[in-house]
Amino acid sequence: MKMRASQRSNSKKNFDDNPYFEGSGTEFAREVVLKPAGYPLIGLIDDDPFIDDTDLFEAYIRDQWEGWEVETGMYLFDRELFKGFAYRVVSADPEGFAIGPETKVQIAPSNAKPEFVENKPETFISFDEIIGQDAAKKKCRLIERYLAEPETFGKWAPRNVLFHGPSGTGKTMLAKALACKADVPLIPVKATQLIGEFVGEGARQIHELYERAEDMAPCIIFIDEIDAIALDRKYQELRGDVVEIVNALITEMDGLSERKGVCTIGSTNRIQSLDSAVRSRFEEEIGFVLPTADEVEEILKSNLETFPLPVDPSFNVKRFSKEAVGFSGRDLVHKVLKTALHRAIIEDEEYVKAEYFNKALAELKKNGLDDDCRQFYA
Repeated sequence: MKMRASQRSNSKKNFDDNPYFEGSGTEFAREVVLKPAGYPLIGLIDDDPFIDDTDLFEAYIRDQWEGWEVETGMYLFDRELFKGFAYRVVSADPEGFAIGPETKVQIAPSNAKPEFVENKPETFISFDEIIGQDAAKKKCRLIERYLAEPETFGKWAPRNVLFHGPSGTGKTMLAKALACKADVPLIPVKATQLIGEFVGEGARQIHELYERAEDMAPCIIFIDEIDAIALDRKYQELRGDVVEIVNALITEMDGLSERKGVCTIGSTNRIQSLDSAVRSRFEEEIGFVLPTADEVEEILKSNLETFPLPVDPSFNVKRFSKEAVGFSGRDLVHKVLKTALHRAIIEDEEYVKAEYFNKALAELKKNGLDDDCRQFYA
Protein backbone atom coordinates (compact mmCIF):
# COMPACT_ATOMS: atom_id res chain seq x y z
CA MET A 1 0.00 0.00 0.00
CA LYS A 2 2.65 2.50 -1.06
CA MET A 3 1.64 5.92 -2.24
CA ARG A 4 3.48 7.74 -5.00
CA ALA A 5 4.78 11.24 -4.30
CA SER A 6 2.59 12.60 -7.09
CA GLN A 7 -0.43 11.05 -5.45
CA ARG A 8 0.42 12.56 -2.09
CA SER A 9 0.62 16.04 -3.60
CA ASN A 10 -2.42 15.61 -5.79
CA SER A 11 -4.66 13.72 -3.37
CA LYS A 12 -6.24 16.95 -2.13
CA LYS A 13 -6.86 18.42 -5.59
CA ASN A 14 -10.32 19.21 -6.82
CA PHE A 15 -12.21 16.05 -7.72
CA ASP A 16 -13.11 17.50 -11.12
CA ASP A 17 -9.43 17.27 -12.12
CA ASN A 18 -9.58 13.46 -12.07
CA PRO A 19 -9.50 12.04 -15.63
CA TYR A 20 -11.85 9.31 -14.49
CA PHE A 21 -14.40 11.90 -13.44
CA GLU A 22 -14.48 14.01 -16.59
CA GLY A 23 -11.38 15.92 -15.60
CA SER A 24 -7.65 15.55 -16.13
CA GLY A 25 -4.71 15.17 -13.76
CA THR A 26 -5.19 13.20 -10.55
CA GLU A 27 -5.72 9.45 -10.62
CA PHE A 28 -8.51 8.56 -8.20
CA ALA A 29 -10.73 5.51 -8.05
CA ARG A 30 -14.40 5.96 -8.91
CA GLU A 31 -15.66 3.41 -6.42
CA VAL A 32 -14.25 1.11 -3.76
CA VAL A 33 -16.23 -1.75 -2.20
CA LEU A 34 -15.03 -2.96 1.19
CA LYS A 35 -15.95 -6.00 3.23
CA PRO A 36 -15.44 -6.21 7.02
CA ALA A 37 -12.79 -8.86 7.63
CA GLY A 38 -12.34 -8.65 11.41
CA TYR A 39 -9.25 -8.53 13.56
CA PRO A 40 -6.41 -10.40 11.82
CA LEU A 41 -4.86 -11.49 15.10
CA ILE A 42 -7.81 -13.59 16.28
CA GLY A 43 -10.27 -13.41 13.43
CA LEU A 44 -13.06 -11.69 15.31
CA ILE A 45 -15.97 -9.84 13.85
CA ASP A 46 -19.37 -8.93 15.21
CA ASP A 47 -22.47 -8.77 13.02
CA ASP A 48 -22.28 -6.62 9.90
CA PRO A 49 -21.27 -3.07 10.91
CA PHE A 50 -24.33 -0.89 11.28
CA ILE A 51 -23.82 2.26 9.24
CA ASP A 52 -26.74 4.64 9.53
CA ASP A 53 -24.99 7.56 7.84
CA THR A 54 -23.21 6.50 4.66
CA ASP A 55 -21.93 10.00 3.93
CA LEU A 56 -20.31 10.18 7.35
CA PHE A 57 -18.79 6.73 6.92
CA GLU A 58 -17.33 7.64 3.52
CA ALA A 59 -15.80 10.76 5.04
CA TYR A 60 -14.33 8.63 7.83
CA ILE A 61 -12.83 6.18 5.30
CA ARG A 62 -11.34 8.92 3.15
CA ASP A 63 -9.92 10.70 6.20
CA GLN A 64 -7.80 7.61 6.95
CA TRP A 65 -6.95 6.27 3.51
CA GLU A 66 -7.22 9.13 1.04
CA GLY A 67 -4.32 8.83 -1.38
CA TRP A 68 -3.81 5.09 -0.78
CA GLU A 69 -3.70 2.92 -3.90
CA VAL A 70 -6.25 0.12 -3.63
CA GLU A 71 -6.52 -3.21 -5.42
CA THR A 72 -8.91 -6.12 -5.07
CA GLY A 73 -7.90 -8.49 -2.29
CA MET A 74 -5.79 -6.08 -0.25
CA TYR A 75 -6.66 -5.06 3.32
CA LEU A 76 -7.15 -1.64 4.89
CA PHE A 77 -6.72 -1.45 8.66
CA ASP A 78 -8.70 0.96 10.82
CA ARG A 79 -6.45 3.32 12.76
CA GLU A 80 -9.09 5.32 14.61
CA LEU A 81 -12.24 3.98 16.31
CA PHE A 82 -11.46 0.26 16.02
CA LYS A 83 -7.69 0.12 15.77
CA GLY A 84 -6.55 -2.95 13.87
CA PHE A 85 -9.97 -3.86 12.46
CA ALA A 86 -9.53 -4.88 8.83
CA TYR A 87 -11.58 -4.26 5.69
CA ARG A 88 -10.85 -6.28 2.58
CA VAL A 89 -11.11 -4.56 -0.78
CA VAL A 90 -13.75 -6.50 -2.72
CA SER A 91 -13.43 -4.33 -5.80
CA ALA A 92 -11.81 -1.10 -6.91
CA ASP A 93 -12.79 0.82 -10.02
CA PRO A 94 -10.28 1.37 -11.56
CA GLU A 95 -7.79 -1.06 -10.03
CA GLY A 96 -4.61 0.32 -8.53
CA PHE A 97 -5.77 3.91 -8.13
CA ALA A 98 -5.98 5.95 -4.97
CA ILE A 99 -8.98 6.74 -2.80
CA GLY A 100 -9.87 10.31 -3.61
CA PRO A 101 -11.88 13.15 -2.03
CA GLU A 102 -15.11 11.92 -3.61
CA THR A 103 -14.46 8.23 -4.20
CA LYS A 104 -17.66 6.29 -3.59
CA VAL A 105 -17.13 3.84 -0.73
CA GLN A 106 -19.52 0.96 -0.21
CA ILE A 107 -19.63 -1.84 2.36
CA ALA A 108 -20.39 -5.36 1.20
CA PRO A 109 -22.28 -7.57 3.68
CA SER A 110 -19.94 -9.76 5.72
CA ASN A 111 -22.53 -12.37 6.70
CA ALA A 112 -20.88 -12.14 10.13
CA LYS A 113 -18.25 -14.68 9.06
CA PRO A 114 -14.67 -13.92 10.17
CA GLU A 115 -12.15 -14.14 7.37
CA PHE A 116 -9.15 -14.76 9.60
CA VAL A 117 -10.54 -17.84 11.39
CA GLU A 118 -10.30 -21.37 10.10
CA ASN A 119 -13.53 -22.94 11.33
CA LYS A 120 -12.12 -26.42 10.83
CA PRO A 121 -8.52 -27.66 10.70
CA GLU A 122 -7.23 -27.55 7.13
CA THR A 123 -6.51 -31.27 7.08
CA PHE A 124 -8.14 -34.11 8.95
CA ILE A 125 -6.07 -35.35 11.87
CA SER A 126 -6.98 -38.50 13.77
CA PHE A 127 -5.94 -39.58 17.25
CA ASP A 128 -4.11 -42.51 15.69
CA GLU A 129 -1.71 -40.11 13.95
CA ILE A 130 -0.53 -38.82 17.33
CA ILE A 131 2.11 -41.23 18.62
CA GLY A 132 2.02 -41.72 22.38
CA GLN A 133 0.13 -39.43 24.80
CA ASP A 134 -2.36 -42.22 25.51
CA ALA A 135 -3.40 -40.74 28.86
CA ALA A 136 -4.07 -37.35 27.27
CA LYS A 137 -6.07 -38.88 24.44
CA LYS A 138 -8.15 -40.87 26.92
CA LYS A 139 -9.02 -37.76 28.94
CA CYS A 140 -10.01 -35.93 25.77
CA ARG A 141 -12.90 -38.34 25.32
CA LEU A 142 -14.74 -36.36 28.00
CA ILE A 143 -14.43 -33.17 25.94
CA GLU A 144 -15.57 -35.02 22.84
CA ARG A 145 -18.65 -36.27 24.70
CA TYR A 146 -19.43 -32.78 25.99
CA LEU A 147 -19.20 -31.22 22.53
CA ALA A 148 -21.54 -33.92 21.21
CA GLU A 149 -24.12 -33.45 23.99
CA PRO A 150 -23.49 -30.08 25.71
CA GLU A 151 -27.05 -29.82 27.05
CA THR A 152 -26.73 -33.01 29.14
CA PHE A 153 -23.77 -31.86 31.24
CA GLY A 154 -25.24 -28.75 32.87
CA LYS A 155 -22.94 -27.34 35.55
CA TRP A 156 -20.69 -30.41 35.24
CA ALA A 157 -19.46 -29.45 31.78
CA PRO A 158 -15.67 -29.57 31.16
CA ARG A 159 -15.63 -25.97 29.93
CA ASN A 160 -11.97 -25.23 30.70
CA VAL A 161 -9.13 -27.70 30.11
CA LEU A 162 -5.39 -27.09 30.38
CA PHE A 163 -2.87 -28.88 28.16
CA HIS A 164 0.62 -28.72 29.67
CA GLY A 165 3.99 -30.28 29.00
CA PRO A 166 7.21 -29.90 26.99
CA SER A 167 7.16 -28.05 23.71
CA GLY A 168 6.74 -30.24 20.66
CA THR A 169 4.86 -33.08 22.36
CA GLY A 170 1.63 -32.69 20.38
CA LYS A 171 -0.61 -30.34 22.38
CA THR A 172 -1.74 -28.33 19.36
CA MET A 173 -2.02 -31.43 17.20
CA LEU A 174 -4.25 -33.15 19.77
CA ALA A 175 -6.54 -30.10 19.93
CA LYS A 176 -6.92 -30.27 16.14
CA ALA A 177 -7.53 -34.02 16.27
CA LEU A 178 -10.18 -33.49 18.94
CA ALA A 179 -11.95 -30.92 16.78
CA CYS A 180 -11.86 -33.32 13.84
CA LYS A 181 -13.13 -36.24 15.93
CA ALA A 182 -15.97 -34.17 17.41
CA ASP A 183 -16.60 -32.48 14.04
CA VAL A 184 -16.68 -28.99 15.57
CA PRO A 185 -14.97 -25.69 14.69
CA LEU A 186 -11.61 -24.91 16.25
CA ILE A 187 -10.67 -21.29 16.97
CA PRO A 188 -6.88 -21.19 17.45
CA VAL A 189 -5.52 -18.14 19.28
CA LYS A 190 -1.99 -17.17 20.25
CA ALA A 191 -2.13 -15.60 23.71
CA THR A 192 0.31 -12.87 22.67
CA GLN A 193 -2.17 -11.78 19.99
CA LEU A 194 -4.74 -10.94 22.65
CA ILE A 195 -2.59 -8.12 24.02
CA GLY A 196 -3.98 -4.88 22.60
CA GLU A 197 -2.13 -1.64 22.17
CA PHE A 198 -4.69 0.45 24.03
CA VAL A 199 -6.39 0.08 27.40
CA GLY A 200 -9.49 -2.05 27.07
CA GLU A 201 -8.64 -3.40 23.63
CA GLY A 202 -7.40 -6.79 24.87
CA ALA A 203 -10.41 -7.31 27.12
CA ARG A 204 -12.76 -6.38 24.30
CA GLN A 205 -11.08 -8.90 21.98
CA ILE A 206 -11.51 -11.67 24.55
CA HIS A 207 -15.20 -10.95 25.03
CA GLU A 208 -15.70 -10.81 21.25
CA LEU A 209 -13.80 -14.09 20.94
CA TYR A 210 -16.24 -15.82 23.26
CA GLU A 211 -19.26 -14.20 21.66
CA ARG A 212 -18.12 -15.51 18.29
CA ALA A 213 -17.49 -18.95 19.81
CA GLU A 214 -21.00 -18.98 21.24
CA ASP A 215 -22.41 -18.30 17.77
CA MET A 216 -20.36 -21.19 16.40
CA ALA A 217 -21.05 -23.61 19.28
CA PRO A 218 -20.34 -26.36 19.81
CA CYS A 219 -16.72 -25.41 19.28
CA ILE A 220 -13.24 -25.29 20.83
CA ILE A 221 -11.25 -22.18 21.68
CA PHE A 222 -7.58 -23.17 21.73
CA ILE A 223 -5.37 -20.56 23.45
CA ASP A 224 -1.75 -21.43 22.78
CA GLU A 225 1.05 -20.15 25.05
CA ILE A 226 -1.50 -18.98 27.60
CA ASP A 227 1.34 -18.22 30.02
CA ALA A 228 2.14 -15.18 27.84
CA ILE A 229 -0.81 -13.38 29.45
CA ALA A 230 -1.36 -15.51 32.56
CA LEU A 231 2.04 -15.55 34.23
CA ASP A 232 2.07 -15.56 38.01
CA ARG A 233 1.92 -12.06 39.47
CA LYS A 234 5.42 -12.40 40.93
CA TYR A 235 6.64 -12.22 37.32
CA GLN A 236 4.93 -8.86 36.82
CA GLU A 237 7.93 -7.33 35.06
CA LEU A 238 7.85 -10.09 32.45
CA ARG A 239 4.12 -10.25 31.92
CA GLY A 240 3.56 -6.49 31.64
CA ASP A 241 0.25 -4.73 32.11
CA VAL A 242 -2.19 -7.47 31.18
CA VAL A 243 -4.46 -7.28 34.21
CA GLU A 244 -7.49 -6.32 32.15
CA ILE A 245 -6.89 -9.24 29.79
CA VAL A 246 -6.52 -11.74 32.63
CA ASN A 247 -9.66 -10.42 34.32
CA ALA A 248 -11.65 -10.65 31.08
CA LEU A 249 -10.41 -14.21 30.52
CA ILE A 250 -11.31 -15.23 34.08
CA THR A 251 -14.77 -13.73 33.66
CA GLU A 252 -15.39 -15.79 30.54
CA MET A 253 -13.94 -18.95 32.06
CA ASP A 254 -16.09 -18.52 35.16
CA GLY A 255 -19.13 -18.83 32.93
CA LEU A 256 -20.93 -15.79 34.29
CA SER A 257 -22.40 -15.56 30.79
CA GLU A 258 -23.05 -19.23 30.25
CA ARG A 259 -21.99 -20.25 26.76
CA LYS A 260 -23.16 -23.80 26.16
CA GLY A 261 -21.05 -25.94 23.89
CA VAL A 262 -17.92 -23.79 24.17
CA CYS A 263 -14.79 -25.50 25.51
CA THR A 264 -11.65 -23.49 26.25
CA ILE A 265 -8.37 -25.38 25.94
CA GLY A 266 -5.33 -23.53 27.19
CA SER A 267 -1.83 -24.72 26.33
CA THR A 268 1.39 -23.99 28.19
CA ASN A 269 4.97 -25.21 28.53
CA ARG A 270 5.27 -23.47 31.91
CA ILE A 271 2.48 -24.71 34.14
CA GLN A 272 4.33 -23.83 37.35
CA SER A 273 4.56 -20.19 36.23
CA LEU A 274 0.82 -19.74 35.61
CA ASP A 275 -1.21 -17.23 37.57
CA SER A 276 -2.98 -19.25 40.28
CA ALA A 277 -6.24 -17.39 39.64
CA VAL A 278 -6.22 -18.49 36.00
CA ARG A 279 -4.98 -22.00 36.69
CA SER A 280 -7.74 -22.59 39.25
CA ARG A 281 -10.35 -21.98 36.52
CA PHE A 282 -9.29 -25.10 34.62
CA GLU A 283 -11.37 -28.02 35.80
CA GLU A 284 -9.06 -30.52 34.15
CA GLU A 285 -5.30 -30.51 33.59
CA ILE A 286 -4.00 -32.89 30.93
CA GLY A 287 -0.28 -33.55 30.93
CA PHE A 288 1.86 -34.31 27.87
CA VAL A 289 5.14 -36.19 28.23
CA LEU A 290 8.26 -36.81 26.19
CA PRO A 291 8.14 -40.03 24.12
CA THR A 292 9.50 -43.32 25.38
CA ALA A 293 12.09 -45.32 23.44
CA ASP A 294 9.37 -47.34 21.73
CA GLU A 295 7.45 -44.19 20.83
CA VAL A 296 10.62 -42.54 19.54
CA GLU A 297 11.13 -45.58 17.31
CA GLU A 298 7.58 -45.31 16.02
CA ILE A 299 7.99 -41.58 15.35
CA LEU A 300 11.21 -42.18 13.44
CA LYS A 301 9.83 -45.04 11.36
CA SER A 302 6.64 -43.20 10.38
CA ASN A 303 8.63 -40.16 9.23
CA LEU A 304 11.41 -42.06 7.51
CA GLU A 305 8.78 -43.65 5.27
CA THR A 306 8.12 -40.22 3.76
CA PHE A 307 11.78 -39.43 3.00
CA PRO A 308 12.47 -38.53 -0.66
CA LEU A 309 15.73 -40.48 -0.38
CA PRO A 310 16.28 -44.06 0.83
CA VAL A 311 17.93 -44.58 4.22
CA ASP A 312 21.25 -46.31 4.76
CA PRO A 313 20.43 -50.02 5.34
CA SER A 314 22.96 -50.08 8.17
CA PHE A 315 20.97 -47.50 10.13
CA ASN A 316 19.56 -49.28 13.21
CA VAL A 317 16.40 -47.40 14.15
CA LYS A 318 15.78 -49.32 17.40
CA ARG A 319 19.27 -48.69 18.73
CA PHE A 320 19.16 -45.07 17.62
CA SER A 321 15.79 -44.58 19.34
CA LYS A 322 17.26 -45.53 22.72
CA GLU A 323 19.94 -42.89 22.21
CA ALA A 324 17.33 -40.27 21.28
CA VAL A 325 15.13 -40.60 24.38
CA GLY A 326 14.64 -37.23 26.08
CA PHE A 327 13.68 -35.25 22.99
CA SER A 328 10.24 -34.26 21.80
CA GLY A 329 8.77 -35.54 18.57
CA ARG A 330 9.22 -32.13 17.01
CA ASP A 331 12.93 -32.04 17.89
CA LEU A 332 13.40 -35.51 16.44
CA VAL A 333 11.70 -34.62 13.17
CA HIS A 334 13.03 -31.11 12.60
CA LYS A 335 16.47 -31.22 14.21
CA VAL A 336 17.53 -34.79 13.58
CA LEU A 337 15.71 -36.32 10.62
CA LYS A 338 15.44 -33.14 8.59
CA THR A 339 19.06 -32.18 9.31
CA ALA A 340 20.30 -35.60 8.20
CA LEU A 341 18.18 -35.55 5.05
CA HIS A 342 19.27 -32.05 4.07
CA ARG A 343 22.92 -32.95 4.52
CA ALA A 344 22.50 -35.98 2.25
CA ILE A 345 20.88 -33.79 -0.40
CA ILE A 346 23.61 -31.15 -0.11
CA GLU A 347 26.31 -33.83 -0.45
CA ASP A 348 24.44 -35.26 -3.45
CA GLU A 349 24.22 -38.68 -1.82
CA GLU A 350 22.05 -41.48 -3.18
CA TYR A 351 20.82 -42.33 0.31
CA VAL A 352 20.89 -40.83 3.82
CA LYS A 353 23.92 -42.22 5.62
CA ALA A 354 23.64 -43.49 9.18
CA GLU A 355 26.44 -41.15 10.25
CA TYR A 356 24.31 -38.16 9.27
CA PHE A 357 21.64 -39.17 11.79
CA ASN A 358 24.25 -39.76 14.48
CA LYS A 359 25.93 -36.40 13.87
CA ALA A 360 22.56 -34.57 13.95
CA LEU A 361 21.68 -36.20 17.27
CA ALA A 362 25.13 -35.48 18.70
CA GLU A 363 24.78 -31.83 17.73
CA LEU A 364 21.39 -31.67 19.41
CA LYS A 365 22.82 -33.16 22.60
CA LYS A 366 25.80 -30.84 22.44
CA ASN A 367 23.44 -27.88 22.58
CA GLY A 368 22.06 -29.27 25.83
CA LEU A 369 18.44 -29.24 24.68
CA ASP A 370 17.68 -32.59 26.28
CA ASP A 371 19.02 -31.50 29.68
CA ASP A 372 17.21 -28.17 29.50
CA CYS A 373 14.02 -30.00 28.64
CA ARG A 374 14.28 -32.32 31.63
CA GLN A 375 15.11 -29.54 34.06
CA PHE A 376 12.48 -27.13 32.85
CA TYR A 377 9.63 -29.60 32.90
CA ALA A 378 10.63 -31.56 35.99
